[in-house]
Amino acid sequence: MNRGEVGEVMGAVDNHGLFFCGFHVAKNNPTFQVTTMHYCGMRGEGDQEMHQCLLYDSVSPGAKLLGVEYIVSDKVFRSLPKDEQKYWHPHTYEVLGGGLVAPVMSEQAELEFMEFLLTTWGKTWHTWPDPSTPVPLGEPLLMWSLTGDGQANADLVAQRDQQFGVSTAKVHKERIEAIGYEVPQVPLPESVATLGRQWTAEGEDSPTVRRTS
Repeated sequence: MNRGEVGEVMGAVDNHGLFFCGFHVAKNNPTFQVTTMHYCGMRGEGDQEMHQCLLYDSVSPGAKLLGVEYIVSDKVFRSLPKDEQKYWHPHTYEVLGGGLVAPVMSEQAELEFMEFLLTTWGKTWHTWPDPSTPVPLGEPLLMWSLTGDGQANADLVAQRDQQFGVSTAKVHKERIEAIGYEVPQVPLPESVATLGRQWTAEGEDSPTVRRTS
């Protein structure tokens, strides 16, 4: 490598061109919620397939780097020790509830990507815990996902929808019709030690096929 060959050193971030937006919830305080821009890339193949994401508070050139998220398949998550699983949140409700959107994708590409994300799990740390501060302050914050209706900060949802020209309610309706499962209704975690559940609050954690009239 010669000095000045920028392309040779940018490979680590060049593949982070997959963009989507969602809402992160502090696991130790679910009332604290942050609209988060995800810029993700693939790492690994086969059973070790994983996405890793850089997280920002906006899409502007001066956006604050909030932290990182790692996304793995359900198979990989189930292979982790229980003590590790407490750090990983499900994406099931976020997909079916319309919380995750990829506004730069075509509708078909977005649906296919969301079907892929549906049963994945994310491990997210915000190293800039409160983006309202001028510099990162305090300890890294373990973030969680929305897991049921009525949990989202309505103002954040409205602001996000206006920014990207989307309707979370419309996305929610279209997703459940296309994917065909009932929307999970799982309570937010009671403590950092609570393990995530994808589909149900108790009993067998498996999907329910949506009833149609």
